[in-house]
Amino acid sequence: MEIIECLRKHGQRLDFEIAEETGIAIASVRERLDAMASTGAVIACKVTRFEQGKPSDACLYRMAGYSPPGSAGRKPAPPTT
Repeated sequence: MEIIECLRKHGQRLDFEIAEETGIAIASVRERLDAMASTGAVIACKVTRFEQGKPSDACLYRMAGYSPPGSAGRKPAPPTT
């Protein structure tokens, strides 16, 4: 349940970020998220980030069908025709 709460709080997170925040081993986080992805509860995407020229592979996860709340502020004006 900690993983689900983490994803709801942040919208989307990398696997190692989830592991750091929840205190769960990264291997266990990946197993749990793979199981949730197979049921359709979460959506997974493999990403490669470059930090100081070195590639870092990770998986990005987000809740299926979940959209984080919009930011506060003015809304765009409707289009004029």
